[in-house]
Amino acid sequence: MGAGGWGKNHVRNYAAIPDADLRYICDRHEGIRESMAALYPSVDVVSDLPVILEDPAVAAIVVATHAPSHFEVAEAALRAGRDVFVEKPLCLSGDQAATLCGLAEESGRILMVGHLLLYHPAVERLKGLIADGELGDVLYIYAQRVNLGVVRREENAWWSLAPHDISVANYLLGSSPKAVSATGSCYLQPERGIEDVVFATLHYPDGRMAHLHVSWLDPHKTRKLTVVGDRKMAVFDDTSADQKLAVFDKGVEPPATLSYEEGVRIRTGDILIPALKMAEPLRRECLAFLEAVRTRKAPVADGASGLHVVRALEGGSASLAQGGARIELPGGR
Repeated sequence: MGAGGWGKNHVRNYAAIPDADLRYICDRHEGIRESMAALYPSVDVVSDLPVILEDPAVAAIVVATHAPSHFEVAEAALRAGRDVFVEKPLCLSGDQAATLCGLAEESGRILMVGHLLLYHPAVERLKGLIADGELGDVLYIYAQRVNLGVVRREENAWWSLAPHDISVANYLLGSSPKAVSATGSCYLQPERGIEDVVFATLHYPDGRMAHLHVSWLDPHKTRKLTVVGDRKMAVFDDTSADQKLAVFDKGVEPPATLSYEEGVRIRTGDILIPALKMAEPLRRECLAFLEAVRTRKAPVADGASGLHVVRALEGGSASLAQGGARIELPGGR
């Protein structure tokens, strides 16, 4: 569902995966349907979802339409007994996200969300380093996702860019935030109230936090996330061609006998660049969805993960409207 924009990349991948049988491509725009029909002549190209849901051979639906329609399409597919993948964000409100999770659980269906970076080899390796205790106890995370463009008219930079880093922070910390505070400004489209830049802090139940900076009005293209542990620190830089992940043997240690003159002791060691077997994150995400459909086991980016991200986004929007007020979130764990 939805073959324009990012949706065409889903089509490309499922058409190329031997274990996938791509039966339909659905889009309401005639021009997109024509281009898809020319590229994939063996696939039925249609304009309406009911045509697909009436076919009992269809086991799963990929929803890559614009975000305001995610809930409607995913709900229809789940009620029709199909497994569903929904691009991020899962939907535009916590209540809607909870409804979809409830429907999936009640019907025994798979619900997966397009938190693409959870399937990035560098993020997967970083999760392993944290699980193995390589970084020690993780203290905090901060991320920058900035660029000059693409400026959107339907959603602000927070909803457009932050889902990536919220999902990664939740994944790495193994938790979801209990509160969020955010500030931002509307410079390019003040009449529409669309924030171009947002600074936000997510507060987790155990005292850890994640700080996010998202913007489409910036001179740099930066996609970087830093994890600070009490033993080591790590940086995931998605714009780097050959150093996606770096581990810094740096930290601060109190001396055995603390005095005013000594303070704390700074420890600086080696920088390790782990060898990564790179693969397209979207291909790995598509394979993970197929695996979930086949095994009936919940994927890493399951409906619950999507729900927690939507609640953080929704809380961030409320904080923006209230000038940066701290907003408590339901379900923080």
